[in-house]
Amino acid sequence: MLQDPSFIHYGQSQDYYWRGANLFSIKSFSGGQARYNIDRGAFLVDDQCYLVLNHGQEYELIIQSETPVTFFCVFFAMDLVKEVGRSLTSNTGKLLDEPVGANIPTPELYQRTYANDLFLSPVLNNIRQLYPFREHEPGWLTEQYHTILHQLWLAHQQDHLEEATLPALRSATRKELYRRLYLARDYIKASYNRSVTLEEIAGMACMSPNHLLRTFKQAFGQTPHQFLINERLRQAQRLIASTELSITQICFAVGFESLGSFSWLFRRRLGLPPQAFRVSAKQHMS
Repeated sequence: MLQDPSFIHYGQSQDYYWRGANLFSIKSFSGGQARYNIDRGAFLVDDQCYLVLNHGQEYELIIQSETPVTFFCVFFAMDLVKEVGRSLTSNTGKLLDEPVGANIPTPELYQRTYANDLFLSPVLNNIRQLYPFREHEPGWLTEQYHTILHQLWLAHQQDHLEEATLPALRSATRKELYRRLYLARDYIKASYNRSVTLEEIAGMACMSPNHLLRTFKQAFGQTPHQFLINERLRQAQRLIASTELSITQICFAVGFESLGSFSWLFRRRLGLPPQAFRVSAKQHMS
């Protein structure tokens, strides 16, 4: 029988800092952002994505917000992670012959942010809503841990499909390239509000600038700079719709250096200038 020290960390904070290592975990946030610094990499987590971190990974967590940010982070015992992985990758006959596996290898998933999906996000949202009412039901919690890991495994299978499209002959090479490309992608996302160069991103991912530029575009359909601009515009939409900051303040807060350039790009992407977008967003909220 599994000794299950899995647990959920749930609450709100405007100013929070933590540094250390912990269990295999899934991080989700709403109402704001959280930044994770890991080695040279960085991850920004908000209500449009979740983050997966492997067992024993050291990290630094920072929340700095003018309004409360809700966090819902699920930590899993490695015995449970191994058993769910074994159950989903072994055939029924083997599972019947060996109900309890021995010497199960430790699974290692890609450490990256995942955009909200149809696999895990609805499950996390549902559990987050029910958790305050059922957190003292051990049986219910154990079932939710199994469900979350099962859905995460399905999301992880999509990684393998993406990985298979990368230009490399050897599977191990494709896997490492995939890992570095997502490390670069998450670093750009976490650096949206400052000037960041191709050379800096490539150095962080241990790739040459040209190799990163070429393979990033092949993997994600856009260049690193295009991804940075799109992330800035996404953040601008959020601030315009949810705050009273002026358009000029938002322009500089998300990393643009020219109000004219920002307004032109915003209108080109959304079909409305920033101020008109704010009016439309407020009307939809009322």
